[in-house]
Order: sequence, then C-alpha cells, then structure tokens
Amino acid sequence: MVRSVLIAGFTAWLGVFSTTGAWAKEQESGSGSFTIQFENDRIANTDRHYTHGTRLSWTSEQYNQPPERANWLPDLINPFAPGGSWRTAISVGQNIYTPENIAETALIPNDRPYAGWLYAGFSLFNEKRPSTLSNKWDSLNTLELDIGIVGPQSYAEDVQKMVHQHINVTRPNGWGHQLKNEPGLGLLYEWKLRKRISDNNHELSLDLLPHAGLSVGNIDTHARFGGMIRAGYNMPDDFGPPLIRPNVSGPGYVDSLDEIGFYVFAGAEQRLIGRNIFLDGNTFAHSHSVNKKRFVRDLQIGTAILLGRMMISYSYVLRTKEFKGQLQPDKFGAFSLSFNL
Repeated sequence: MVRSVLIAGFTAWLGVFSTTGAWAKEQESGSGSFTIQFENDRIANTDRHYTHGTRLSWTSEQYNQPPERANWLPDLINPFAPGGSWRTAISVGQNIYTPENIAETALIPNDRPYAGWLYAGFSLFNEKRPSTLSNKWDSLNTLELDIGIVGPQSYAEDVQKMVHQHINVTRPNGWGHQLKNEPGLGLLYEWKLRKRISDNNHELSLDLLPHAGLSVGNIDTHARFGGMIRAGYNMPDDFGPPLIRPNVSGPGYVDSLDEIGFYVFAGAEQRLIGRNIFLDGNTFAHSHSVNKKRFVRDLQIGTAILLGRMMISYSYVLRTKEFKGQLQPDKFGAFSLSFNL
C-alpha cells in the first residue's frame, strides 16, 4: 500500500518533469549542477534530535520557458510578475531524528521520537532580474514537491547503527519505538528577494536576501519568514547556500566557470509550525509523540567559497527548542559541495 502511494505520486509529478529533456534543447551548453549536502550535529559536538541529514541533487541550467506540460505553473509559482528564467531540480535525501539519550532501550516519553525520512524532491525555480538599477530587487520563486516515507522503510535505523558502529560511538538502542511506516507528501512555496546594497565592480559586495514561504503536507506544515545578509569578494550571483529542508535553501547551482570568490553570511528565520510528524507522531496510527512548540527560530552563520566550477559552503545552525520539555536548543553543522557539470 505504502509503495503504491509513493509510485503514484512520483508518476504524477514526473509527468511535469518528463519534458525536461526537450526543454533542455533550448540551452546550447551546460548540463546543470550537482550538489552533495551533509548535515550532522556531531560537528557541533552534540548527538540528539535532528542528528543527521544527507541530500543529493541536480539543478538544471537556466531556460527561458517552463516545461511544455506545465503551462499552468507560471501563474501558480509567480502570479504577481510572470516571466523570467527557469530551472528544474531533482533530489534524494534522508533525515534522521532521535531523542537525546540514545543509549536508553525503553521508550522516553518526554523526549522526541526516533524517526527517519527518506524522500525524493522535485523543484521548479523562477528567477527574475527586472533591472540592473540599484533600486530594483531580484527575486527567486521556488515550488518544491517532496514524496517519501517515514518509518522503518526509511532505513534510518540501519544507517545510524552502521555509522555509529564504524566511528565507535554510543549505539542507538531505542529504534524499536520509532514512528511507523507512513507515506509522506509535502508541497513548499518560497519567495526570496535579493538586493545588492553595495557593489565595487562586482569585486567587493554586500547584499540582502529576505524571504517568506509556506509548506503544507502530512510531514511538515508551517509558515516562515526571515532573511540573510552576505558580504564577499566576487560573490556568486546566486541566492545563498543550499541547505536541507526545513532550512531555507538556495537552488544549489554554479554558473561560474573560471572565477574565484567567497562570501560570509548570517541569517535568521522564524517558523510558525502547524504540523511536524517528527514531533506529532504518525498521522493515521498510534505512535510516540511530544507536545511541539508553535514557534521555532533558526539562526545561522557560515561561509561559501567559489573555485571556478565548484562551490563549497559551511553553515552553523542554532535552532530554538522545538517541543515542551526540551532541555536546550539544538545546533548542527551543514556542508555542501556544488559543481557545474
């Protein structure tokens, strides 16, 4: 049953993306960008809650038209200012969540459940650069559909036990209490702006990137708003580094072929949480759950380095308490490596 639901969802969304090959013929060169992402709390010297995330993605080159089978998408993704350029992206990933005391075998009722999330994501990006005038804002609209599974079939238990055995750290013993198998579906829309505050011939520059968004689905339902400020030398003309959802994320493309540059950044985001399956528990079955907090804030700092066809980024994220009874905020590090194919 679970696999049938996932296959049906994949088939429906792939109908939109199946014209990507024909669409790509309009682009004379380039095969897009590939991104490897790795997030882990041990980088921040902890081992709890959102403990690990891995994501692999491919983002297309830039095109002038959306896919032929998705003529309705421009009005949905950007109803205020149609036009601009387009990119598609496909990704696969896995997130792992645990309580703080992973050595305990018994259920820990006042800490979050064990859970894993294995998914594939399909994204459509619409980018607009109305003018090079300093009083204009560039914009990026993102529509993303994630389809996957929560529970034992996410294989989070297998991955964590294998890794912990390999690096000789505490064995996680409470996976027998993890969330049950449940197909997951999530649709996210995000609107991000970019304003170049200062620019010295594109060498030394400073920009501001406010954003807002909405996510709906049985996995994660929330509203968000926040912003980021960046400063750097030969700063890549993108919309920030890629991060794993629910973090705010850039598209993960590299357009430069020979430039060298870098930037440092700091950002904050506030989320109003409607549903979080990793705290609320299974939707259709009884499972362990905790009382979530409605407001969660992320603070992040980091740097990104552009080396020709490749960009490397590191982010340090501090996340406020997500559920009642949580003893302290969470923190984790995030690496990404993107390269133009």
